Amino acid sequence: MSLKKCFGYLALLSILALPMYVSAAEKGHEGMPGMKMEDHGKMGSHDMAKMGDKAFSGKIGPWQGDARIMDMKAHMEASGMKAMGAMPNSHHIAFDLSDVKTKAHVTEGKGTVTVTGPDKKTATYNFMVMQGHFGADVNLPAPGKYTFKTEIESGGKKGSATFPYTLK
Repeated sequence: MSLKKCFGYLALLSILALPMYVSAAEKGHEGMPGMKMEDHGKMGSHDMAKMGDKAFSGKIGPWQGDARIMDMKAHMEASGMKAMGAMPNSHHIAFDLSDVKTKAHVTEGKGTVTVTGPDKKTATYNFMVMQGHFGADVNLPAPGKYTFKTEIESGGKKGSATFPYTLK
């Protein structure tokens, strides 16, 4: 992925997150859907790793992980924004990883996710570390069953997981 494209995605993700921060400032944490009392004061609790449909929860090598998949167009429309131009990828996958023993969040590393669609075509995307999670924009063009195969490396450790996700 080129640096220019990377910054473009980062700018888009920042714009997507803006309505959440504005809403939090106006309503306080109690007005945020999905917020728990113990989340007060945690900086990463409003990020994209907490939004979308939960697609996976379990072990990824030495870590505990949760994966969420978010429809970016639907999120933008719900936020009152309109997509500017064609978005090459329709969804965002966010992996929130933590050390099993210490519960510390994994915030550095690299990885890939390979998506196999209902048509059996595959595409591989690189993860970026953003807002405390591993994220990638992926294309899920049609309803059906998709398979996600992830591989992540951090701190000299490696982990992988494979899981299904059905797009309705």
